[in-house]
Amino acid sequence: MYHSILLDRTMSCTIIVGGFFGDEGKGKIVAHIAHQDKPSIISRGGVGPNAGHTVCVGDKEYGVRMVPSGFVYPEADLMIGSGVLVDPRVFQKEVDLLGVKGRIFVDGRCGVIEEEHISRDRGSEHLHKKIGSTGTGCGPANADRVLRTSRQAKDVPELEDYITDVAQDLNDALDEGNVVLLEGTQGFGISLYFGTYPYVTSKDTSASQIAADNGVGPTRIDDVIVVFKAYPTRVGEGPFATEMSLEQSHELGIEEFGTVTRRQRRIGLWDGKMARYSAMINGCTQAAITGIDRIDPACFGVTDYDRLTGKAKDFIARAEKDIGKPVTLISTGPEMSQIIDLRSEL
Repeated sequence: MYHSILLDRTMSCTIIVGGFFGDEGKGKIVAHIAHQDKPSIISRGGVGPNAGHTVCVGDKEYGVRMVPSGFVYPEADLMIGSGVLVDPRVFQKEVDLLGVKGRIFVDGRCGVIEEEHISRDRGSEHLHKKIGSTGTGCGPANADRVLRTSRQAKDVPELEDYITDVAQDLNDALDEGNVVLLEGTQGFGISLYFGTYPYVTSKDTSASQIAADNGVGPTRIDDVIVVFKAYPTRVGEGPFATEMSLEQSHELGIEEFGTVTRRQRRIGLWDGKMARYSAMINGCTQAAITGIDRIDPACFGVTDYDRLTGKAKDFIARAEKDIGKPVTLISTGPEMSQIIDLRSEL
């Protein structure tokens, strides 16, 4: 009897994480998958408001730091898992701007970023100057959380209308056979455990951590989609094995700025060794490649794999060999519709 129950399980839970140093275009991938797979809940893990996601829909561009980037799919409830730090000021501003009140919820156990955490972050020579912190208070807030002195979201009156038990809601949705997306932030290369320590963020960023942040056990995860950028980028200090000079990146027509800090991103060449290691640690089942139009501008906006150029197809074949898993999503531009989705061919 127990065996038959296992066979009848029809839930679907997918984790989407960054494979390099962040800024891989996860927001667009989440938004696309949400519209295709129609999840009942999109919930985010990760550190907190130090990570920004940019989502382009038509001529509108949205930069979000707290609200899941899947907000553009209007049918899903949006949640912030208990492992995430919440800045009530940033959160409320985004809720008002995006008009998502009534469908966004915060786990009552989330840690809270106070003004003094931001002051400590920006006033720290080590964090702000050496490490290149975003100055959003996440490091000091996570330190206080470890010391068990920080407030939780359930202690903040301004968040009262949004409080829920995210883990319970997600697992209930899975029990009912619904689709759930778990959205990661930042990237593998700045994981506290696996990244370029000490030039890392204040916790792990791998798929395992995103599951834990949301209270979803490992046996309930069906897919892990790791997002890689054709030309990796990094904001802030730290090693970057394939980094090119500004002159080189400008010659390629690549110039980018961080969503949160607006600092200029460092640009690098594809790093196959890092891609393979990242895929291994994350338990990648399939990969997404963004920025293929920068490998060959002739691919801009293409939505059919057969219309990609030979140069682009060769790059994808190389990436698949490096990653060791199929590339099923290929982004050909910033807009949400500019994508090739090969998942049905698996």
